[in-house]
Amino acid sequence: MANEIKTIGVLTSGGDAPGMNAAIRAVVRTAIAKGIKVKGIKKGYQGLLNEEIIDMEARHVSDIIQRGGTVLGTARCHEFKTPEGQQKGAEICKKHGIDGIVVIGGDGSYRGAQALSRLGVNTIGLPGTIDLDIACTEYTIGFDTAVNTAMQAIDKVKDTSSSHERCSIIEVMGRNAGYIALWCGIANGAEDILLPEKYDYNEQNIINNIINNRKKGKTHHIIINAEGIGHSTSMARRIEAATGIETRATILGYMQRGGSPTAKDRYYASIMGSYAVEILLEGKTNRVVGYQHGEFVDFDIEDALNMEKGINEYQFEVAHVLAI
Repeated sequence: MANEIKTIGVLTSGGDAPGMNAAIRAVVRTAIAKGIKVKGIKKGYQGLLNEEIIDMEARHVSDIIQRGGTVLGTARCHEFKTPEGQQKGAEICKKHGIDGIVVIGGDGSYRGAQALSRLGVNTIGLPGTIDLDIACTEYTIGFDTAVNTAMQAIDKVKDTSSSHERCSIIEVMGRNAGYIALWCGIANGAEDILLPEKYDYNEQNIINNIINNRKKGKTHHIIINAEGIGHSTSMARRIEAATGIETRATILGYMQRGGSPTAKDRYYASIMGSYAVEILLEGKTNRVVGYQHGEFVDFDIEDALNMEKGINEYQFEVAHVLAI
């Protein structure tokens, strides 16, 4: 090992995601079990620059695995996107004796981790985002909880939509990725699924589908709309005007980020947190942990950021077939 790791820092950055606390807990307890000190960095990179750094012991992560959000807090930090901010961050790490950092967040967080690595701080990224939009991994911390939260909410909207014989447009999160929308579309039996990667913005096709389904006796029509498309309220007005069918928009919003994480998010986040510590102690840096083909793996951050991820064509086709 080129540089012996004696103290590890851990931070959460960007949007919060259920399961982040499980990852923090795993980092802290795995490191302590191996005789390594751990420092928690509050409020992401902003907290690093503000030196909001605390010593963490095993007891500090007791009873957090079941909690949503992140006990360390998170924030956006524009200053850390600058070379000056990154240099300041690396100097603060050295000042506090932090030899390596585990960064839990999305692709923007990885760019910060990459910068710290170049400045001599061994850094490992964990995929913490509900959007499932990181190309190097089939799983991201928080997605499973978020999609289950959305699914349960959509079931409830579907009940009232059927009672009133309405069309309902339900907007789910995901930034510019349609994975939550696709999964909910299939899991909730939606009639239409609008994904940023696939949508052609031809509302007439949706209108025709609604009218044809009503003629067949359907008492409701559920449209899952991805955040990357948005404008659900104005879309609802246009569809109601064109079909004469009462149409309502429901935007699920930030409820999808919260709540107690599922078993999958707790389990996978825990394994990833331990794995991050293991590879840090092996001397690795500038890596991101992923999950592929049933195995936990790691990639160079630059390679991971350059990978592209699209919607699975077969799964998208299945969604259409099942909506008939």
